[in-house]
Amino acid sequence: MQIEAIHATPGYSGFFFDDQRAIKQGATQDGFTYDGDPVTDGFDEIRQAGETLIVDVELADGSVHRGDCAAVQYSGAGGRDPLFRAEAYAPVIEGSVAEELVGRDARDFLANAELLEELEVDGSRLHTAIRYGVSQALLDAAARAEGRTKTDVLADELDTEPANEPVPVFGQSGDARYANAEKMFIKGVPVLPHALINSVEKIGPDGEALLEYVDWLADRSLELGPEGYDPRFHIDVYGMIGEIFGAPYDRDEVIDYFAALEEAAAPYPIQIEGPMDVGDRADQIEAMVELRDGLRDGSVGVDIVADEWCNTFEDVRAFVDAGAADVVQIKTPDLGGIHRSGQAVRYCRGTDTRAYLGGTCNETETSARACAHVALATDAAQVLAKPGMGFDEGYMIVENEMRRTVARRERAQRLANTDEVTADD
Repeated sequence: MQIEAIHATPGYSGFFFDDQRAIKQGATQDGFTYDGDPVTDGFDEIRQAGETLIVDVELADGSVHRGDCAAVQYSGAGGRDPLFRAEAYAPVIEGSVAEELVGRDARDFLANAELLEELEVDGSRLHTAIRYGVSQALLDAAARAEGRTKTDVLADELDTEPANEPVPVFGQSGDARYANAEKMFIKGVPVLPHALINSVEKIGPDGEALLEYVDWLADRSLELGPEGYDPRFHIDVYGMIGEIFGAPYDRDEVIDYFAALEEAAAPYPIQIEGPMDVGDRADQIEAMVELRDGLRDGSVGVDIVADEWCNTFEDVRAFVDAGAADVVQIKTPDLGGIHRSGQAVRYCRGTDTRAYLGGTCNETETSARACAHVALATDAAQVLAKPGMGFDEGYMIVENEMRRTVARRERAQRLANTDEVTADD
């Protein structure tokens, strides 16, 4: 079925763009905003409204299929593409991108998505947000043209075996780290709470505030969680452990702190995302390997999660090959085309690194649903509840999309089995 037209409409995403460097350098909060001047190129304010480009792909049968361009909350940081401005990029989608895709067969999802990865405009690759959003619409169009789920289209293209039940969802609390964690306990969320530990104030000058919080998590989960509840704690510290302790990361003081985190989380496992941010990929990998080796030598069972400087498919491969993390976050908007996120999950197969299909609070419900299919198609270790920082909405969107898809695939399989029996008779 042929692609007839492509349109782009500027809109809002599920959260905000934040200048991470300005925040790390001590910008103070003023209500929901921050005081001070931005330091990252492209920002007018330290916090500003998130943007998306709503992409519509029209097919020959008159159907319209949507994808949403999105960029992470901390755009322009850690080696990522610059701040995404929807108005500036709409002409690119309706111009150069449409010129390449209109007239092509919608069923050729992987070929169409790879074309976007190779396309250059004025000598530069398309912004990751454009590749991300347009590829979502292409996936939806391919599923329509083939009469199958997006999970099945992806699994065939990536040569993977889809999950037969929803992938564990990782809840993100935002700054409401106590109230939202309690909501997660009540709903039995399998991985939680993120906690947004992005300042010395939140972690404590010696890390004591985080230890108290983890201890509270363990106690409160026992009080509120459903019977048999066995969560995994996942805390994003935005490099703050590195800020308060410094290198080397395999020394006793650092390892003892991680041992204290493990003890506070007991009886549940805990993983720490972004323990340090040292400024570039090679040094970040070296620091993560040093910490991971130190934890192993000290028999400390805390897993570490790669985030900063682990953005592209090539970055994921470098962290996995170096054995730099127990878990890598595959930050979906940063990889460009949505199929690239699936390929990154697949690359973790057969290694001792688990794949966390992440992303950002600054996406949309459309991109979140598309990512749910990537998670199912690749059977990722966990998938982020998104968009937004309210938790409930993102959890509902991602969890329900997976449940609906699993149920649909089960019905299709039962029907196929019935038809086989009838044919045999």
